[in-house]
Amino acid sequence: MRTTIDIPEDLINEAMRVTQCPTKTELIKNALHHIIQKNKIKFLKNYKGKIDLNIDLNIIRDR
Repeated sequence: MRTTIDIPEDLINEAMRVTQCPTKTELIKNALHHIIQKNKIKFLKNYKGKIDLNIDLNIIRDR
């Protein structure tokens, strides 16, 4: 999919330098992947301490 966006050139150049991404396309894909991953982790952290799994490690180890 092609999309035209206006991103400050100095921001793109710094991001490419820091991430060692060879192309702007790879940089944008990488950034979107990390944003998605970060938000999924944030969503999962909301469940911390709210789910009772009743896991017995001794039973699992005997399998």
